[in-house]
Amino acid sequence: MARKIAVEYRVYDGPDALAHAAAEHFLDLAQRAVASRGKVRIAVSGGSTPKRTFELLANPQQKFLQAMPWSNLELYWVDERTVPPADKDSNYGMTREAMLDKVPIKPEQVFRIEGELPPEEAAARYESTIRNQFRLEGAEVPRFDVLQLGMGDDGHTASIFPHTDAIHELGPLVYANHVPQKDTWRITLTWPVIIEASDVFFLIGGKDKANPLHRVLQGPYDPETLPSQLIQPKNGKLLFLLDKDAAALLPPADANVGRLEIAR
Repeated sequence: MARKIAVEYRVYDGPDALAHAAAEHFLDLAQRAVASRGKVRIAVSGGSTPKRTFELLANPQQKFLQAMPWSNLELYWVDERTVPPADKDSNYGMTREAMLDKVPIKPEQVFRIEGELPPEEAAARYESTIRNQFRLEGAEVPRFDVLQLGMGDDGHTASIFPHTDAIHELGPLVYANHVPQKDTWRITLTWPVIIEASDVFFLIGGKDKANPLHRVLQGPYDPETLPSQLIQPKNGKLLFLLDKDAAALLPPADANVGRLEIAR
């Protein structure tokens, strides 16, 4: 029997409006989690759109810096490149520069992927960190409160690229994924971990994302080619925050909000 996923997409005028909406969303979910459980565990992705969002969260001229429950927050990463933390391509490095150096968060609340290590060692160490922090036993899977994803113009998400082994990995929490098309390795949370999160949302902007996004949401199910289709949250709900360019090929949104139901 096919599972049904309720997809909501919210469309904004441009990159600044999109980043502001994402900052609002992070703040809302973080405050709710802390009010309910006393803590919020957030996993983030890299990219230019998240960078704008992180800069807003750390901006003293915005409400987010004071309103965000920094002392009750644990920060993780969805994936990482195999580079040192100071490298310009490091997802952690981007987040540190845009936000972490400017907000009241302690080093012991931040759990990065050690991209400078050999890939399999980095994956094993990150999995061990997650298991310890979430106090997992056996085959238990962590449940992040908030998990933010991006999507590439090839339909990949996290570091789960088309036609790579991570598409088929069901056991580990973290995987060292060889990406032949980029001649590199990436460290990534596996998709069974991603779909367990309480709130999963995609943050996508740009004209180059319109066609792959249309195919992911309205095309045939082909996760080998479009790994973003693997993201079917266990709670049956999936949110996309989009700019107008990325949303161009989706059904028109009513008052900037569109909805689809997909069966997989």
